[in-house]
Amino acid sequence: MRCTHRPVGIRRRVPQVAGPVYVDGVTTLRGTLAPGAPDYVYVPFVVPPGVRELRVSYTYDRPAVPPGNALDIGLFDERGTRPGGEGFRGWSGGARTEFFVRADDATPGYVPGPVREGTWHVALGPYTVAPQGLSYEITVAFEYGAAGPAARPVYPPERAAGRGRAWYRGDCHLHSRHSDGRRTPAEIAALARAAGLDFINSSDHNTHAAHAHWAAEAGEDLLILLGEEVTTRNGHVVALGTDPGTFVDWRLRARDGRFEHVAGLVRRAGGLVVPAHPHAPCVGCAWKFGYAEADAVEVWNGPWTPDDEVTLAEWDAGLVASARQGRGWLPAMGGSDAHRDPDAVGLPQTVVLAEALTRAAILEGIRAGRSYVAESKSVSLSLTATAAGGEHVGIGGRLAVGADTPVTVRVEAGGAPRCAVRLVTDEGLVLTGDPLPVTGSGVAEWRTTAAHAAYVRAELRHETAVGPLPGAMAAFTNPVFLGR
Repeated sequence: MRCTHRPVGIRRRVPQVAGPVYVDGVTTLRGTLAPGAPDYVYVPFVVPPGVRELRVSYTYDRPAVPPGNALDIGLFDERGTRPGGEGFRGWSGGARTEFFVRADDATPGYVPGPVREGTWHVALGPYTVAPQGLSYEITVAFEYGAAGPAARPVYPPERAAGRGRAWYRGDCHLHSRHSDGRRTPAEIAALARAAGLDFINSSDHNTHAAHAHWAAEAGEDLLILLGEEVTTRNGHVVALGTDPGTFVDWRLRARDGRFEHVAGLVRRAGGLVVPAHPHAPCVGCAWKFGYAEADAVEVWNGPWTPDDEVTLAEWDAGLVASARQGRGWLPAMGGSDAHRDPDAVGLPQTVVLAEALTRAAILEGIRAGRSYVAESKSVSLSLTATAAGGEHVGIGGRLAVGADTPVTVRVEAGGAPRCAVRLVTDEGLVLTGDPLPVTGSGVAEWRTTAAHAAYVRAELRHETAVGPLPGAMAAFTNPVFLGR
């Protein structure tokens, strides 16, 4: 029969879905998706009374010739598939071929809870569909009996010991086995501590299921924030530091006008909206929602690559426009996006000046731009601007001086042997220092006025062997603004 549900997103060709086949309590659902299928296809099945656990598995054809087929999967319960995700019970994307859900437990990526009777839906996300189409088969099996006790989620605390007002290092973009990562929360926490981090953020793709699995890994030395990487077909955005248990629906496109609503939901849940790797060369990663609703932007994602260089240039152009038009500016961040070995947790890390090691203080520091991004715990970078009268500000601040007041900009670098300090303003690159000595420490100063520099930001670059291009990034700061 022809599927009659309304998919969320762009209307495309309607998939061909065969009627369910019931054999010995097992439901089999088959269908074929043509090229141009909807972003999400919802395959209904009926859960009868008395079910304590349901198990879902699926297969689909995978032709060897590119572009091939890729089919993500998730689950919605009897409350439905409406936008907002009231009925959301989990998403594993393409990371798993089977999963289970029951009251007291669920496969990573899925949410434990009662298995109530009614019409449920398997959600399919055809990431790519080969020219000859994509045929799939879903098997749903039930286990009957009394439900176990409902799972009671326990979440990590919103405060760690900290050092009072200090610079705290964190990695806000990490993936565990609750989406397409391969590491457990315990393994990630151990790697975070080894990387010298003070805080991390849980950001699994399109699910909040990991939130209840982080409490045991937090400690006085490690603050764990909770969030989600909202992975749309028009780019990815990290919901950073949201309230525990917050689910953010990812089923949207730039053209449907719903991103403002989603960003508002994240902020009402106490989090920040951070577009991730805006120019990454993966399918669906290019950021198309604009930055009007962003609180910060992930400029540096994983090891420094050409797409990070493009994002840095785009971010800097935004700083120029903000400075010259007298409007707000968008702070930069970094995150490892680590999924599995050999991905390094804490490469890069965002270093935030915060009043305390708490969720509220860290998010406030990021939002204010009092931060820099470094490739490891060994690298440090400071930037200050001081007026002739002694007034001074640091990263993310504004030095309110007259247009012709002399200003001294000072950079202090550490842990970066043979790296060079660079200063960039709204006029472009204005200073490139000599390579730092093998000790990795050094100081650079530059004098200017607000008439010649609306802002100044610092970079620390590795040496480059040949050519005019700068070396890979070791660290960079958010800007200092000059002028009233």
